[in-house]
Amino acid sequence: MAAAFGTSGLRGPAVDFTAEVCAAYVRAFLERCAEAGEGRTAYVAADLRESSPRIAGYCLAAIEAEGWTADWAGEVPTPAVAAYAMARGAPAMMITGSHIPESYNGIKFYRPDGEFLKTDEAPVRLRAEAMLAAGLVAGAAAPGAPLADVASSYLSRYIDAFGTDALAGLKIGVDLHSAVGRDLTVAIFEGLGAQCTPFRRVDRFVAVDTEALDPDDVARAKAVILEHGLDAVVSTDGDGDRPLVIDDTGRQIHGDVLGMLTARAIGAKTVVTPLSSTGAVEQSGWFDTVVRTMIGSPYVVAEMGKAEAHPVVGFEANGGFLLQDDVPLAKGMLQRLPTRDAILPAVACLVLAKSEGKRLSQLAASLPPRFMQADRVKEVSADKAKVFLKSVESSLEFRAAFDPRIAAPVEISTLDGVRMVFANKDTVHFRQSGNAPEMRIYVETGATESTGRLLGDLMERLKSEF
Repeated sequence: MAAAFGTSGLRGPAVDFTAEVCAAYVRAFLERCAEAGEGRTAYVAADLRESSPRIAGYCLAAIEAEGWTADWAGEVPTPAVAAYAMARGAPAMMITGSHIPESYNGIKFYRPDGEFLKTDEAPVRLRAEAMLAAGLVAGAAAPGAPLADVASSYLSRYIDAFGTDALAGLKIGVDLHSAVGRDLTVAIFEGLGAQCTPFRRVDRFVAVDTEALDPDDVARAKAVILEHGLDAVVSTDGDGDRPLVIDDTGRQIHGDVLGMLTARAIGAKTVVTPLSSTGAVEQSGWFDTVVRTMIGSPYVVAEMGKAEAHPVVGFEANGGFLLQDDVPLAKGMLQRLPTRDAILPAVACLVLAKSEGKRLSQLAASLPPRFMQADRVKEVSADKAKVFLKSVESSLEFRAAFDPRIAAPVEISTLDGVRMVFANKDTVHFRQSGNAPEMRIYVETGATESTGRLLGDLMERLKSEF
């Protein structure tokens, strides 16, 4: 699997991000940015993977080779460098493989006006391939000292909008692991008035997938909650654009539920969200308009730009929250950030719970009873995935043999993979990951136990299938 565009940026095995590959894609990206603006400065940041400094050095050198100024933003979250660059009308690059294993890595590109869109991918890829075919010569640069105000600007974003007493009286655990914004997360929550208990700081990169969380992570968080009497545990994935929130009972609040609560907390009128998000979005009746998309933030961004009822927000089942409009909050204006962010949903759900005098678990329980869980089977090739998905879509006999409970859907969508809705409103969604060779499965029912049971059974069949 060579480096290629997936659901969010360029991804592939870390060894495939050579100086030449990085230079070709970075320079092709900057050429496209130059078509739309006058600026000649680009920002680069990176996560804590072992391969990230090497790839960042290649990208910095490529920026300079293109005749631009390269500014090293340091090891900061993806939304931090994206917000900083957007505010200055400049492009940005984040070196990260997000939640996938450390042997992989990637480059997320940000245009001066926002997220890199699907319509940008083909022109950049074709230009990069042409450069590589012509024998592009590339080099490397040392990152040097980072810009200090990238992290401080991200901190101020939340303190200025919510206020220093927004979370006063709450006790919050922060699972540090190897998240690039781990110390910044603590600073933000403490800046909002919370008492923080940080734990699990590790030196080796740990891949944390907020959609398919390791049960050990949940058990660890629950133990810390019980030991310290915490109101919640918060964390993010590796690059800080997907939130992890464990409520006061030690149960994970899934990303799409966080998205709903955040949208409600800031008074959103339009919600844009992929097919993989819970059906409770529509069933809640909280929003004027709900738009469904394919999975991937570029699809969400594209649809947010078409919405008419404002404020407009987007979120994904992984919890990444996108803010299309400036929104006035208690202490100030929360500036728009139309790319995935992990901090806003983690903060907003706790602020909402506090304002309503509820525990976080009670707030989540106020939603329609829909329970989504997800998992994946690794090392599934695209060819095998294609055959499997076609069989699920077209063959009742195949579905019945796979599991009788999925034999007779009342609705099948192939917008992104195969998503089936059944007469009892349960859903089962199979799709090939755009970031790694994995077959993902999303299951939603009206109860946690039935969701877990159905997901477990289907996962066993998936494993035998592949």
